[in-house]
Amino acid sequence: MDSLKKKFGKRNVKPNEKTLLVQEVFSKVAKNYDKMNDFMSFGAHRLWKSELIEFLNVQKKDKIIDVGSGTGDLINLILKKNLSETLYSIDLNDEMLNHGRTKFKDQNVKFIKANAEKLPFNDNFFDKYIISFCLRNVTNINNALSESFRILRPGGLFYCLEFSKPEAELVNKIYNSYKKNIIPWIGHKIADNRDAYRYLEESISLFPNQNELLYQLKKIGFFKTKYINMFNGIVAIHTGFKV
Repeated sequence: MDSLKKKFGKRNVKPNEKTLLVQEVFSKVAKNYDKMNDFMSFGAHRLWKSELIEFLNVQKKDKIIDVGSGTGDLINLILKKNLSETLYSIDLNDEMLNHGRTKFKDQNVKFIKANAEKLPFNDNFFDKYIISFCLRNVTNINNALSESFRILRPGGLFYCLEFSKPEAELVNKIYNSYKKNIIPWIGHKIADNRDAYRYLEESISLFPNQNELLYQLKKIGFFKTKYINMFNGIVAIHTGFKV
């Protein structure tokens, strides 16, 4: 049934197939993941992540969950600023988790393999929920958003950093051309994996724009929802508050 299909890039696949295919992509690119992020964004992803951390308004006692933590860029920034004593790094990919465990082996970080759509935590457990460049890879975005709401305590805050839609039409045209032609080429040259980075381009293009994601957050139950565009909206930070 078409209604049960999900998008893996531009392909229609079964929900369980999408999860497996996405994990296969990230297993293949894990070794070159940080290098590729630097090449593709000209290092700008580090600025975007630093801006996200500046928005967190973390208290020392806060429990923070970083979903789709990958190689741990956000964990590293939080640790450097000594912002929190309780950090949870969540990923569904073994290679990414192993990278994080090695990188932060002497730090107080809990590494847990889990799906963003079904997190192994009690209700009202966390103070801050962060998801960065991961939500578009989730099979069912609404399920992941519902989980974020469930595990946040009343007064907790949701933060999502993700690719979005540029505000200016000229920027959008240039950006679309870059995604379609240059990103797969870089993937081929640097990571020897054109297909993985073609999926990356397609996943960005199919992801909800700023207002669509804002609507989904409100529908889930978040209050004081807003987004902040960076680089003309190439990326955006969405935030929400749980009453």
